[in-house]
Amino acid sequence: MRSATIERPGTSPLSQPPAELGTSKRNLKKSLTMVFGCTVLGAAAQILIKTGLKLLPPHAGLFELILAGLMNWQIMLGLCLYGGSTALLVLALRYGELSMLYPVIALTYVWVACLSLFFFHESINIYKACGLILIVGGVCILGLGQPKRPQHKEPM
Repeated sequence: MRSATIERPGTSPLSQPPAELGTSKRNLKKSLTMVFGCTVLGAAAQILIKTGLKLLPPHAGLFELILAGLMNWQIMLGLCLYGGSTALLVLALRYGELSMLYPVIALTYVWVACLSLFFFHESINIYKACGLILIVGGVCILGLGQPKRPQHKEPM
C-alpha cells in the first residue's frame, strides 16, 4: 500500500522550476537568442516557400500542387526551416517566460518585409514602414517591461 503525502500549496515539485531552468540573466539571454534565431529561420522559410511556389503550375488542382510542392526543394527546405524554428522556440520557452519571448516572434514580419524587398522587389510604402517601426518599437518596449521574479521561500 502506498502512503499518501500531503504537501502545502506552492511546495509541489511541479510548481517550482528546477534550479538550472530558472530565469537567470544567462538563461534569459540564451532564450532570447534562440527566439531571435526563430525569427530568422521563419523569415527564411517564408522566402523559400514563396520562391518555390512561383515555380509550380499556375492552374493545377490541389492534388497536383501538393505533389509538385513535395518535389520542389525550395518548398521542402522552407518547411524544414519552419520545423527548425518551432523546435528552437520550444527550447527557448524552456528557459524564459512566454509573455516576454513570444512577442519577439513578431520580428519575423520585419525580416520578411526586408527580404521581400531584396528577393521579390516588393515596395515598402510609408504605411508598411510605420508598421514595421511600430513592431520593432513594441518588441523593445515589451523587453524593457521584464518583470522581476519573486524569490521562492523555503517552507518552514
